[in-house]
Amino acid sequence: MNELLKEKIIKKSIEIGIDKIGFANAEPFYDLEEKLIKQQEKNHHSGFEHKNIPERIYPEKIFDDPRSIISIALAYPSKIPNPPKREKGVRRGEFARASWGIDYHTILRDRMDQLIEYIQSELEEPASFKPMVDTGELVDVAVAERAGIGFIGRNGLLVTEEFGTYVYIGEIITDIQFVPDPKVPFGCGDCMRCVSACPTDALLGDGRMNANKCLSYQTQTKGFMKEEYRQQMGHVIYGCDICQLSCPYNKGIDFHLHEEMEPDPDKVMPELKPLLTIKNRDFKEKFGSLSGSWRGKKPLQRNALIALGNYRDRSAVPDLLRCLDQDPRPVIRGTAAWALSKIATSEDEAVIEFLEQAAIQEVDDEAKEEITQAVTIILTKTLRKNKRNRG
Repeated sequence: MNELLKEKIIKKSIEIGIDKIGFANAEPFYDLEEKLIKQQEKNHHSGFEHKNIPERIYPEKIFDDPRSIISIALAYPSKIPNPPKREKGVRRGEFARASWGIDYHTILRDRMDQLIEYIQSELEEPASFKPMVDTGELVDVAVAERAGIGFIGRNGLLVTEEFGTYVYIGEIITDIQFVPDPKVPFGCGDCMRCVSACPTDALLGDGRMNANKCLSYQTQTKGFMKEEYRQQMGHVIYGCDICQLSCPYNKGIDFHLHEEMEPDPDKVMPELKPLLTIKNRDFKEKFGSLSGSWRGKKPLQRNALIALGNYRDRSAVPDLLRCLDQDPRPVIRGTAAWALSKIATSEDEAVIEFLEQAAIQEVDDEAKEEITQAVTIILTKTLRKNKRNRG
């Protein structure tokens, strides 16, 4: 059963910078089938998942003669050692922790490629391998749990004893037979902190979620963000860490084990105003190495507008008016109007007039509705203020 080879692989994994490694059998993930089908039926999926459910359950549908799956985990930092200093008039957004440093897909693939190369060098006969990160067919957390890396918590993330949930995970299917490692028992007990902390009630409490309601998903959409999620987003312009921050397993956890994962403060906490007008080339140069840039700059610019609105940053009004007046993208124009509605008051007559004129000129229906609604919100503020003053 290749016990000696397994021991060598574990030793080599440490040498090449893999923080945890586990071995699982390659039998079908029968327990996932009903969950994935129900998720699809209820439209609880994000659309980013692999769409072929049988391929997510049966390794033999994506690999010839699968016998084992090797799961790996790398710990990433949870705190920025040198965060940007606060400056008056400068508002910053934030990328969630899983997007700090170089894109984790690149890092994991590098480690898995090194591990595969080593295994092949130790074999007398050729073997086959299929490495995957979260863009592959299998459900990473299910593989990692079966391989004994950790257990799936109530928030659907893998919880490890050493590193909490702050780990990147990937897996390698192979036709080599290894003795599987024991599973880690469920360790959340009666704790429901992540479920209670989730501001959008996306977590179902049993490891499943309604991905459509998850703020991490909402920050990655390309159209208008639904209004119910905008204020909940705060100033995090990519991803969401709320369920992780509330998890007792993450208390005091902050590992800096890999140089390529170290956050560049100016990248992961960027100034919001410059982000609104950044050129494509500059965007790719500054943010292209982050996994949070995969959807392009428009979602991040839309999120930056929402964050400025949530900050109630009056110094941003000229920038928002410029977006409303000059940006060719309806999503940006409409979201700029929403942000203005959070900042402007009845005293900002020029802003109200500008919005009213923009609504007349707007040709996109959704953007027009956003602009019209922004005017209504600001005028409603005036009515409420007058009512309070009379009272």
